[in-house]
Amino acid sequence: MPDLNQPHMLMAFDFGTQKMGMAVGQSLIHSANPLALFPMRDGIPDWDNLLKIVKQYQPTLFLVGLPLNMDDSESELSARARKFARRLRHQTNIETLMVDERLTTREARDELISYQAKGRGKNIAADSMAAALFIESWYRDPQGVKP
Repeated sequence: MPDLNQPHMLMAFDFGTQKMGMAVGQSLIHSANPLALFPMRDGIPDWDNLLKIVKQYQPTLFLVGLPLNMDDSESELSARARKFARRLRHQTNIETLMVDERLTTREARDELISYQAKGRGKNIAADSMAAALFIESWYRDPQGVKP
């Protein structure tokens, strides 16, 4: 587990096979900001481009959404999200935690409408808003995420 007494720059990923939502946040001020979608090729990112983005934000902690079924079982997409998380940690040596992402897409769509009503995020996708929600869930319950 990360040291919760230290401030963290977080980066979250809503893994997908064609596109991936991303967000960044700072634990000191509890921010969570969605980023542009990241293109994927059959679940594989362009690692060079992704690592450039990671270097730009210099996160100390990654959160990756874990798509579980409502009965807590895992699917093929769950296995692929876990594989992405393992590779991300291997490529960066940054602690990477999994976040239960059930029902976040619906919540993200609602949040996105509110976000856009405030004149922000015209080009933000629900997947990136979902990634921002992963960060917010970590702020509420950092012990609730899984390695």
